[in-house]
Amino acid sequence: MTGSNDAGEALARVIGALGAGALLADERGLIVAVNAQGERLVGRPASELVGRDAHDLLHRTSGGQAVPRDQCRIRRSVLGGRTEQGTQEWLRRADGTLLPVAWLATPYDPGVSAPATLVLLHPTTGRPGEQRQGGGRLTELERLALLAQTTTLLTSTLDIDEALRRLITLVVPRIADWAVIDLLSERDEVSRFAVAHAEGGSVAFREDLQGPMPPVPQESPMPLSRALRGVASSLAGPETYQGAPDSGIAVEQRRLFEATGMHAAVVVPLRSLHDVLGALTLGRADQPERFTAADIALLEDIARRASLALENARLYQRQRKVAETMQRHLLPKLPRTPGRSMTARYLPAPDASEVGGDWYDAFTLLDGATALAIGDVVGHDLDAAAGMAQLRNMLRAYALSQQRPPSKIVEWLDHATLDVAEVSMATLVFARMSEDGAGRCELSWTNAGHPPPLLVTKDGAARYLTDGHGILLGVTPEQVRPDATAELPPGATLLLYTDGLIESPGRVLDEGLERLRRHAASLAHRPLESFTDELLARARPRDNDDDVALLAVRYEPDAFV
Repeated sequence: MTGSNDAGEALARVIGALGAGALLADERGLIVAVNAQGERLVGRPASELVGRDAHDLLHRTSGGQAVPRDQCRIRRSVLGGRTEQGTQEWLRRADGTLLPVAWLATPYDPGVSAPATLVLLHPTTGRPGEQRQGGGRLTELERLALLAQTTTLLTSTLDIDEALRRLITLVVPRIADWAVIDLLSERDEVSRFAVAHAEGGSVAFREDLQGPMPPVPQESPMPLSRALRGVASSLAGPETYQGAPDSGIAVEQRRLFEATGMHAAVVVPLRSLHDVLGALTLGRADQPERFTAADIALLEDIARRASLALENARLYQRQRKVAETMQRHLLPKLPRTPGRSMTARYLPAPDASEVGGDWYDAFTLLDGATALAIGDVVGHDLDAAAGMAQLRNMLRAYALSQQRPPSKIVEWLDHATLDVAEVSMATLVFARMSEDGAGRCELSWTNAGHPPPLLVTKDGAARYLTDGHGILLGVTPEQVRPDATAELPPGATLLLYTDGLIESPGRVLDEGLERLRRHAASLAHRPLESFTDELLARARPRDNDDDVALLAVRYEPDAFV
């Protein structure tokens, strides 16, 4: 397999072992990668193919003339991002001879470059029409394309529900009218995840047939029971369940056949290297063909690929759940303070399954003032989480023991971070919120290289508190840090946040800051909880790949929390 960049390696992983020529074309129709079978088919090495226009170089009529671009179905599929196939096209080989091929083109996302189109090529005899090979309703070329699609679609998501729904759309109605997925939990409990069928060009779900299922009987010879034990694939039909049921699962299967009208079905285990994950049942009601041995072999191959994807998704979700639980325990509970409403949010990085270094804190000082902190220790690993916890605990301990301005607390922290091995780089805003004798609320703060706090008044005036800014923590511990102060009017909301709320790849930071400011101003009238949730939903960039921590405090002097 050869390509111009990482896309060639991605293509190799997907179809390198399949017995069909294949090439990957970008949105302009230029060849990005080609496999070894494709090189042999057209008699050209990849070095002569990659970067060339696939249509201009290869496509010819049966008489050897160039095919007009506007009449080329393959090119139309590539440029339009549609799945299409044909049975009689001609390619010009390097030696000038013409090769008749059947073809299938389908959108393909290699995950390492821009989405492209996968074109599968299968030599034919050159006679009109194409001999269908193997059993069932699919040609050999369609089977190869289906396997490539299965790998591509199912490995490009780590969401279990999404992966299973993609699996259903791959096989319905291409192979069967009905698809049923039964899943085993880690406690060996069975649930019927989906009962889906083809309806009017789309896939519909029978929710009345979905839900919890009886336990798996250990000795039952019935098809679904065997599949859920990982024993073997089986053919089944309504006659399979006509006798006295041997288990609760058999009762549910009889109900399934009666409700769907399936006259033939095949049940395949979803089995990973370590566990049985469930079973896939495909059934035919409207399609008259019965399943063949070739169909079973194809479905077992699809099930193997689906099982690997599901195992990866389960492992990812298990790791993510553990990480999120750990992160929640690392983050503190907020104090209940008269006249000050508080709420906080933490969102992990969208594609991360580990804990991170974003954190917040709020606690009551000995003189009744409220201490507020937001920080970010660089990283998305246990070291970052450990550093975050150490930094937060040191800050809290020193602030509670010393009634000093925020700058002096952070100056002390500058020296302390030198002995914290897990903190390689960190930012911080530390603030003190208190009321003077006249009842005015004053905020004093210092900023160690962190995005500036945002102050939003009740009437929607929003501005950043840019004073009091200094360098990152631990860089020059001997420096003197500045303090800044501002008055908070009644009803004002103070927003402390980490850079995951404003940063976006390819955009300058000022754009993210302005987006956050405008959204915060528009939400100033909302209750604090609603304000925070809506702000996260609206301001966080869609392509954000970082954690987000957010602490919002609203000054309400007449409120009692």
